[in-house]
Amino acid sequence: MFQKNQKKVLNAWCMYDWANSVHNLVIITAIFPMYFTATTSEKDALGNITNDIVNFFGFHVKNSVLYSYTISVATLLLVLLNPILTPLADSSGRRKFFMKIFCYLGAASCAYFYFFTRDNISWIVVAFGLSIMGWGGSIVFYNSFLPEIATEDRFDNLSARGFMLGYVGSVLLLIFNLLMIMKPEFFGLTQADSDSGFTARVSFLTVGIWWALFAQIPFYYLPKDQVKPLAGNWLSSSLHELGKVLKEVRNNKLLTKFLTAFLFYDMGVMTVIYVATIFADKELHIEKQGLIITLLLIQLIAIPGSFLASWLSSKLGNTKALLIEVLIWAFIPLAAYFTTTDKEFYIIAAVVGLVMGGIQSLSRSTYAKLIPENTEDTASYFGFYDIVEKIAIGLGTLLFGFVEQITGNMRNSVLVILVLFVVGFLLLMRIPSRKIYN
Repeated sequence: MFQKNQKKVLNAWCMYDWANSVHNLVIITAIFPMYFTATTSEKDALGNITNDIVNFFGFHVKNSVLYSYTISVATLLLVLLNPILTPLADSSGRRKFFMKIFCYLGAASCAYFYFFTRDNISWIVVAFGLSIMGWGGSIVFYNSFLPEIATEDRFDNLSARGFMLGYVGSVLLLIFNLLMIMKPEFFGLTQADSDSGFTARVSFLTVGIWWALFAQIPFYYLPKDQVKPLAGNWLSSSLHELGKVLKEVRNNKLLTKFLTAFLFYDMGVMTVIYVATIFADKELHIEKQGLIITLLLIQLIAIPGSFLASWLSSKLGNTKALLIEVLIWAFIPLAAYFTTTDKEFYIIAAVVGLVMGGIQSLSRSTYAKLIPENTEDTASYFGFYDIVEKIAIGLGTLLFGFVEQITGNMRNSVLVILVLFVVGFLLLMRIPSRKIYN
């Protein structure tokens, strides 16, 4: 019988946040989207974009729309895969095995970005989608270890600590990569290497190495797979396990109410995270240096923000703490719609940092508390959580890109995000903030 609350195991679990969070910051948020925009756009002598249409396997589409659609397709593919893979992991006892598969898929995809040029944009977009699938696929199995390695009273703090390490690790690697891009001479390189994009492509390679390397710590310390013989073939075993857990989820009214609320407010959260850089670049024309400083600011403020949410939960209960977080989030797209200057954007970014880590860590720990105690189907349960999150990302970014495409104005898409937070807030109000959450 595995003993919970082992310090070395808890610390090792948090280290996967440290390992994979570099994908979110360097690839999703910072260097990759700017490199993607620069590589897929044509500019005049004054630096103004004259053409941002991309040829994607014969289809011509706006680069920012293609970026949003790629995220949408990748996450929706995970929605189709997870209902099969997570119950299979539970029924076969191979949660860590599946976590490794997705981890290495994501890390290898990031390493492939080293070959990103205008000549192979289509395949880079495919790899971008695979990196998202690798990140998202590994997270669901990673999260499922939380109720197995810790008791309920530690969920909030442990979840916050994981996000905190993720922010610290990703900031450290981003700073290293920025130094290489902005001061290539420190690394024996030249300004020409930076101007040509070589240093940016090396930064993508470092993400893949960092991710795979530090993942070895949780892979070593987390509980080993307890391989079990399958009752029948793998598909029938997976579907049988899925049906069993689905029935349990449907009968848990509190859990289904939370997942419904989570779907709407997380659509808003994840869409902001995924498109904020492109919005600042294309709508506000903020210089790259200003964007980078903003991203670093968000990550650093998110560290105390995660623990602030945990503290609020201990005082008020998880639901009330989440309501406060969602309410603050609702003002972000409203403010962004009227934002016209870089200073206004920096203020909004600081607020995003304050609530970004908090709402994510608290959502994860709240869901863990709603899972039946001592269940052996944690991967299947977190599979439902992950499915909702991936649907949120897919629908949110799809809706954002669709509204921009039909209206020709990205600011109209921002207002849609506001509506998502309002709906999520109203749905979350149906859930009592009981002592069970503390």
